[in-house]
Amino acid sequence: MPNTASRLDVFSESVIRGTTRMSDQYGAINLSQGFPDFDPPEAMLAALEAATRGPFHQYAVTWGAPRFRLALAAKIRKFAGIDVDPDQDLVVTCGSTEAMAAAMMTTCNPGDKVIVFSPFYENYAADAILSGALPIYVHLRPPTFMFDPDELRSAFEQKPKAIVICNPGNPTGKVFTRAELTFILGLAEEHDCYVITDEPYEHIVYAPHVHTYMCALPGAAARVITCNSLSKTYSITGWRLGYMHGPPAVIAQARKVHDFLTIGAAAPLQEAAVAGLELPDSYYDGMTKAYTARRTIFLDYLRLAGLPYSEPQGAYYVMVDIGSLGFATDTEASEWFIRHVGVAGVAGSSFFREPTHNFMRFHFAKRDETLHAAGAKLMKIQEIRRGGQ
Repeated sequence: MPNTASRLDVFSESVIRGTTRMSDQYGAINLSQGFPDFDPPEAMLAALEAATRGPFHQYAVTWGAPRFRLALAAKIRKFAGIDVDPDQDLVVTCGSTEAMAAAMMTTCNPGDKVIVFSPFYENYAADAILSGALPIYVHLRPPTFMFDPDELRSAFEQKPKAIVICNPGNPTGKVFTRAELTFILGLAEEHDCYVITDEPYEHIVYAPHVHTYMCALPGAAARVITCNSLSKTYSITGWRLGYMHGPPAVIAQARKVHDFLTIGAAAPLQEAAVAGLELPDSYYDGMTKAYTARRTIFLDYLRLAGLPYSEPQGAYYVMVDIGSLGFATDTEASEWFIRHVGVAGVAGSSFFREPTHNFMRFHFAKRDETLHAAGAKLMKIQEIRRGGQ
């Protein structure tokens, strides 16, 4: 048999999805893969039921059903404050995962360089490699996950084709400030570089932090490509609805990539999701309050369990320092947590380019009772360790 593509040799399958499988095997509470255990808004469920009886069972327009794109454009206009032409500036994708891959393949030729902040969501490095691009890693320093401006400037001097920014950050929970984004955009303008932002947690931000839409900054229109999804905002990770918006010339090319990757996102789900995009402001306010309360519950348990952590500014992940527990690696720790504690978290080294092995990522997008159950298990960590498990 001939060899498979050599580019596949430099990364593994998703550590997150592998952790979920192990969690399921041992019946642990899964705080590894970031999906809720509660339903989407009732309005979306009712719209989904109606859509299954409507004329939406065949292909939609490849780059997105017209009604869905209209609703998307209106929502972006409302929250980001920029005009988006639904016919030229948008392409609907199968989740933000496809949007990011399509953005990378649209902007990069083989051999181009792409700046990626480390720690990073695991798809970004894989997207770069599958595109034939070469990642340039810039360190986000725990516990605040700030970047060094000089290190970033040095990365830009290597003439990258694009930089990837996750804001709010997965796995870090970092919310980039307006000043940081303005600084990055200035470097991108100076070096004629695309900025690809991944923003599925745009509405999950904790006071006093504020989400800044990079696409709305002065000078951003010509080079910022925004990738996003409905998964986190509306608790529909399984619907796989995402999108890109950006300069029309870039979107026209991205539509070709999208067409030959997936043809199009699910037509009935696009129809049903319009009900979510049209929800009033009270929905987003309520969601922020609910996630703030969940964060408080989970962080209180971490404190009581004696587990240091970096307080998330946004998203619903927390990086926990498990260095004091004495494991040789975070992978060993992750497996031990699943087998003996009954709570699943992701080995943090899967997010770092640097040789960092003292973090695990947990998420708190769960019902209060699930978080209390997980917290009760975490409280027994020291007792279990003393028992020699």
